[in-house]
Amino acid sequence: MIVNVKVVPNAKRNKIIEENGKLKVYLNAPAVDGKANQALLEFMAEHYGVKRRQVTIIRGERNREKVVEVKAI
Repeated sequence: MIVNVKVVPNAKRNKIIEENGKLKVYLNAPAVDGKANQALLEFMAEHYGVKRRQVTIIRGERNREKVVEVKAI
């Protein structure tokens, strides 16, 4: 499954909101040294009920707009 995601780092808490066909993901991790990307992958894996290694960022590692692939079992 391919998911378009907009990431909002430095939020008060982690949460996901669906907005205009995209997911808006609030993360409490800062956007420094890839910490927000790692937090995004872990949070998305938890949200979809898959392992962390089954979630990858396809496009947008250095951008707030990302394309994430979630591989189902």
